Amino acid sequence: MRPELAKTAIILIFSWLQNGAAGNSVEQKIYVELNHTVPCVRLLNATHQIGCQSSISGDTGVIHVLEAESDVDWVLSSGPNPPYMVLMEANFFNRAIMMRMKGSPRVAGVAVVIPKSGPPQGFSPHNSCPNEGTGVYSDSYGPELAGCNSTVWNPLGNSLSYENFNFPVFSLNDDNETEVIRKCFREHNVVRNGSSPQFPLCAMQLYSHMHAATDTVTCMRRNNIQNSFSVTPEVVCDAINDYNVWGSVHPLNNSAKGHKEGESVVIAAARIDGRSFFWDVAPSAEGAVAGFVTLLAAAHALRRVTVEAPPTRNILFTFFQGETFDYIGSSRMVYDMENGKFVINLDNIHSLLEIGQVGLRSGSRLWLHSDPVSRRRNSSVDAEVEKLVSNLQSVAKNLSLSLAEPNVSQPLPPSSFQRFLRARPIPGVVLADHQSAFNNRYYESVYDTAEHLQVTYPPGLSPEEQLEYVTDVAKDLAEVATLVARSLYLQANGSEANLPSITADPMTVTQMLYGFLVQSNNSWFQALTSPDGFTLEPHPLQYYVGVSGPPRPIKVTTRLVQYVLANLTGTATNLTQSQCQNPENLEGENKELWSYLWVRGSVSSNSSQGEAYCVRASVRLSKAVSPAFELQDYGSRDYSTWTESRWKLIRARIFLVASRELEMLTLGVGVAVLLVSLLVTYFISSKADLLFTSSREPTSTTY
Repeated sequence: MRPELAKTAIILIFSWLQNGAAGNSVEQKIYVELNHTVPCVRLLNATHQIGCQSSISGDTGVIHVLEAESDVDWVLSSGPNPPYMVLMEANFFNRAIMMRMKGSPRVAGVAVVIPKSGPPQGFSPHNSCPNEGTGVYSDSYGPELAGCNSTVWNPLGNSLSYENFNFPVFSLNDDNETEVIRKCFREHNVVRNGSSPQFPLCAMQLYSHMHAATDTVTCMRRNNIQNSFSVTPEVVCDAINDYNVWGSVHPLNNSAKGHKEGESVVIAAARIDGRSFFWDVAPSAEGAVAGFVTLLAAAHALRRVTVEAPPTRNILFTFFQGETFDYIGSSRMVYDMENGKFVINLDNIHSLLEIGQVGLRSGSRLWLHSDPVSRRRNSSVDAEVEKLVSNLQSVAKNLSLSLAEPNVSQPLPPSSFQRFLRARPIPGVVLADHQSAFNNRYYESVYDTAEHLQVTYPPGLSPEEQLEYVTDVAKDLAEVATLVARSLYLQANGSEANLPSITADPMTVTQMLYGFLVQSNNSWFQALTSPDGFTLEPHPLQYYVGVSGPPRPIKVTTRLVQYVLANLTGTATNLTQSQCQNPENLEGENKELWSYLWVRGSVSSNSSQGEAYCVRASVRLSKAVSPAFELQDYGSRDYSTWTESRWKLIRARIFLVASRELEMLTLGVGVAVLLVSLLVTYFISSKADLLFTSSREPTSTTY
């Protein structure tokens, strides 16, 4: 290359790089990014798609703040600058308003300002009859009880989470960002003196395009086509899944699946998941946390007595994941039991006690729910249920609790127990704080938080002081855990004389409530978890099950339940870290009977790191993947078929938008500049020989 052309090329490259760098700063000057937002995403099952999505390039609209219900009419009919991006307070986020907007081309999207406390009248975007299609009641089993015919469990449920919106819906969770949007709206979009606002107007752009569509059958077929014919397959949806956590009083050989001869097991169950309208937001304080914390505390209370005076029956503690989505975890465990893929089978189950919603009881009363159909049809089941109820009531007499059965024939509330009953009649009881309709006014919503469960602390306490502060709700749940632990011990044929020594620890309960509901990044959780692969956050955990598997790890909440259960029921050993991770060759250790977990340990006052140690416990993980995906029966009516769509970009931002006339003028000028540039380029290219030819240098002369 000639020196002059090389120099010109370097200048052009430098200019291009400089303009590219400047482009980023120009974008930052035009757009204000909203970083504290959560989208509503698309979910699919065998027959439907639900949730929300934007167009492939995002949706843009002029911001309008709803300040009264009459503003909805303005947005949908008379507003002069559609489409609109509607900003609304939570009190306007209801089914009536959202369904009016759903069918309007004048609405580009919705942004909802989420307050810290819920509306006093309650709010539940879930169904009024949760999981009605996959429970035990049907046309052939208690048809008079099917479909919530006799009891509507969630009367506040408006089914908003099960609607399909063809525009994006985001939640705004930061007061500063919300105020920026409001200020932009006030300065540019407010109607003054009855005249339309003048351009430029404040607009919002929301990106949440979903790759999956129609239903799970369609999206899984597209996945299979991609995997079969594409070199770089692009998956469009994933099965909602994670892992169940289970542990037993007597260790069970994990390598020997199926029936255990002579093994009789009492199952104690709770769920560990929830959901809300928005993706990965599910505080589920009453919906899930109160129940599984109670069961963890009960397992802890049983630890010492079951070592010193073990009952003749085993007790299996099970924590089911994905129950919100048609009982994913429990249906998978039952399926594995039926097919010889679990450590026991259904023949080994003696009875079942499930801990439901127990955090909002009225006074001292709890309710014992059982299945009237199996009791009516099978006298032995009825007798065993009566014995279990009697055990619970006799234990409650020594506590400040009163237990009662519903005085009318009604179905079981939504519960994992229903999936076991679908397989065979098993004696069981669901313990709950409600007689019929839920006490939980915020079932499966963003408002089912620690404050709703009344987990509150006196002002001025440091995080470490809050961790050690025994709240009233911790005392209440510790008493329920004591009831559960003693009843399980009796049900497992333990000696009644040992019952007084079985007492749940309120301090342990308060530490669990703080860790699971306030912030997981605390000294107690740090001491109980692995030093590697754990991310503990200084904010409340969320219990939406989501999807797991490469490259997405097991959900943090599942891991925390696993480690807490192992520490509360296991034994600290003297094994080194390498021995803990490879115990199979050590005398006296058995990896098939026990799991081995390396944990940080407590930090002493004169050290900055914990004294790590190895915990041996009979605690395991098992798949919580719907059998429909094992069977590739994506249109199944018997099992959950829920999938979550994939996406590439989630983004929200605001900016000023010019009038249509100015946009068209700008476009016209741009086209003109382009045409002129093409002509100039063509002219320069055609005359290149004249323009870029250097003068011939004189030839050298030799003498």
